[in-house]
Amino acid sequence: MEKNLNDIIAAAGIVGAGGAGFPTHVKMNAKAEYVIINGAECEPLLRVDQQLMAVESKKILDALALVKEHVGAKYGVVALKGKYHDAIDNFNKIIGGYEGLSLHILDNFYPAGDEQITVYEVTKRIVPEGGIPLKCGVIVSNVETMLNIYNAYYEDKPVTDSYVTITGEVKNKITVKLPIGITVKEAINLAGGVTTDGDYVIINGGPMMGKHVSPDSKITKTTKGLIVLPANHKLIQDVKKDVSNMLREAKTACMHCSLCTEVCPRNLIGHSIAPNKTIRFASYGSMCDDKTSPMIAFLCSECRLCQYACVMDLQPWKINHQLKGIMAQKGIKNTLSNAPDRVHPAREYRKYPVTKLVRQLGLTKYDVKAPLQEVKIDFKSVTIPLGQHIGAPAVPCVKVGDSVKRGDVIAKPAEGKLGSSIHASISGVIREIENGNITIG
Repeated sequence: MEKNLNDIIAAAGIVGAGGAGFPTHVKMNAKAEYVIINGAECEPLLRVDQQLMAVESKKILDALALVKEHVGAKYGVVALKGKYHDAIDNFNKIIGGYEGLSLHILDNFYPAGDEQITVYEVTKRIVPEGGIPLKCGVIVSNVETMLNIYNAYYEDKPVTDSYVTITGEVKNKITVKLPIGITVKEAINLAGGVTTDGDYVIINGGPMMGKHVSPDSKITKTTKGLIVLPANHKLIQDVKKDVSNMLREAKTACMHCSLCTEVCPRNLIGHSIAPNKTIRFASYGSMCDDKTSPMIAFLCSECRLCQYACVMDLQPWKINHQLKGIMAQKGIKNTLSNAPDRVHPAREYRKYPVTKLVRQLGLTKYDVKAPLQEVKIDFKSVTIPLGQHIGAPAVPCVKVGDSVKRGDVIAKPAEGKLGSSIHASISGVIREIENGNITIG
């Protein structure tokens, strides 16, 4: 009987292995001309994707070929930065054996991994405002997601682990495969523990768009990086700055120079977002432009680049975040859907170098290798969140006292809801089901 790729992906609990964790079986239930593996990994300090592409080159291309055929695509493309030499070399050794697959080499700029930016870089097509890549015939998938598809289809393995870079103020900067459900503290201990003497903050994700988490929070399917920084580090203080304080600073300090808009990645592909107009609210209570509405805030990806272009260190992205929240509370949804036919003529000259960004963020000392290592530890307990993805939390299909083996299904999508299955990451007994978690020990 012929295997159904979508059913296999769904059964394996595969979601986007970074970002919000969109269920992959839904994304792949479509037809497209292009399938792109997003291997840009443009967030500073993260090292997962570039190393997986070098080590698991064949599996990743096998998965890309599989998905390309499944969605009826003409092209399968791995988009990765030119500085990922090992990955490029290993792909080039074997990619000639695959029909319709190719590499697309990206410059080292931020945010090359924004999927709308990746789509333009590869295809020269512009995703419409408020749209997704499928609107222009493209499916974009993460590197580890593709590896998970290979594991599910060819090896019958569900998602039980996540590859994570652990860096910053830790003894050993490493990239490791971790069981889903261990604590962030346990993960950091694998890197030799925290090295700073004072208070510290842990970022789950990259330094630009990651979230601050506690040591007791859990590793999930979407965890790609854990960055430990001193609590007084400027990057941490910037994120914590209260928006009301920032608005006061903007009212007195904004020069209305538009530098924030000049580097905005979405503005540069033709979208009507303009951070300099958004920040006018602080000074004038108006955008001073009758053709522009606060709804442009919905077009902000919150990449935070506007802040690092600002000579006064203001944060237009934070105003956009607040505006989106206010509009959502009032039931206002985005209606902007302009489909630009060209990018900004100066776009190529306004790409923001990652090396410059790392210096501005004060992260140069941490911008070092984090080698992929195999860590063999028999974790005795995990607490697995039921909501690791966009959509409704999964519903437990086990009860307290049940024995489970690693890879067994312990929760399934809610009936008729967008979701993903959850699997046991260790063998053991179900100890507890409460507060949206399943504990195995």
